[in-house]
Amino acid sequence: MERPYWLTLAGMPNNSIPSSSPALKILPAYTGLNTVEAILQFPRARRLLWLEILFNDELNLQPWQNHPEVQDAYQKACEWFTTYRSLIQSVLPRVSLPFDNGKIDLRDYRTFAAALQFLAPSSSSTQ
Repeated sequence: MERPYWLTLAGMPNNSIPSSSPALKILPAYTGLNTVEAILQFPRARRLLWLEILFNDELNLQPWQNHPEVQDAYQKACEWFTTYRSLIQSVLPRVSLPFDNGKIDLRDYRTFAAALQFLAPSSSSTQ
């Protein structure tokens, strides 16, 4: 049986972030939850997990690699990264996710754009 492509990412180094400290960047602000374990307990938070995966290349998913909802969120993040790779990397340089040209659901675009803006470095405007 062929191993799903996303599992190969789990074996890659993750900048020495210990699995007990997954360094969440987005979901604490959106949900108030600070761990992947907590996120997996709440349906609303689970539906947003793909954003954390998409924008946070320090997140270590290895402890949850067999969790179906984490696998789905990872695949969705890969699809969005494939579609918006240039935009994402121009705003937030990150390690590339695997190529996946699956169809994205454009109903999630506003959520994607809001998260990207939330994480974008502030630009000082002179007005």
